Amino acid sequence: MEEGDGMSEEMKQRVRETFSKNNEAYVQSKVHNNQSDLDLVTKWLKPNVSWSVLDIATGGGHVARQLSPYVKTVFATDLTEQMLENTASHLASFDNIHYVIADAEELPFLQSSFDVVTCRIAPHHFPHPEKFISEVQRVLKQGGYFLMIDNTASENDDLDHFYNTLEKVRDQSHVRALKISEWEKLLLKYDLQLEDQLQRKKKLPFSDWLNRTLDNDEDKKQVVRFVEDAEDHVKAYFAFQKKEDEIIDFSIDEWMVMARKL
Repeated sequence: MEEGDGMSEEMKQRVRETFSKNNEAYVQSKVHNNQSDLDLVTKWLKPNVSWSVLDIATGGGHVARQLSPYVKTVFATDLTEQMLENTASHLASFDNIHYVIADAEELPFLQSSFDVVTCRIAPHHFPHPEKFISEVQRVLKQGGYFLMIDNTASENDDLDHFYNTLEKVRDQSHVRALKISEWEKLLLKYDLQLEDQLQRKKKLPFSDWLNRTLDNDEDKKQVVRFVEDAEDHVKAYFAFQKKEDEIIDFSIDEWMVMARKL
């Protein structure tokens, strides 16, 4: 057993517990249901009716649902059985989506199986991002596309530390949002050539974001206190907005990237 494997399994169990408890919240989440975001996935990929697509950590199945009408088949995978069952019931009318319980770092598919691999708003839960990217490269066909969207950390170490700590206080299944520079190194290492990218700010409704993972009032207050104690330049960077002394929303960094397997 590799050093740290026990910790990795503990983190994955936290993911299962978090998403089992909150599976419907992720299906209904305004952030995850952002249609303009999903339309951009289709625009970038230009899907083909012959394609077989793998959507890793599908969650509420938003990307799988988006691509389903344009491709031959979609395999929607997730680590959490209850999440996958709930998503499958919501998407029962899409008969070309198949559901598989799978670990993003140990995919149960043969090499060169898919024309496209997607993963949206999930990699920050993965204990070993390098294993994830290695698996993406393995299951992609040569010339196939990998499209990822995820929250990212600032290249500034102080802002990186604040954001990842904030997420961890709110969500014990959070591992780490990587910097874009870290993702770029992994793509390069595994011969995934960057084709397109988009860096943007994503506004999050604070209450929706907070309540998606927490139901204990004291835990919620702890998150609020952590924000209130932050230095002014940190609050400014994340654009925390208040109304009548209550945090309404804030903004985080997000990266959308499309790469091709060489």
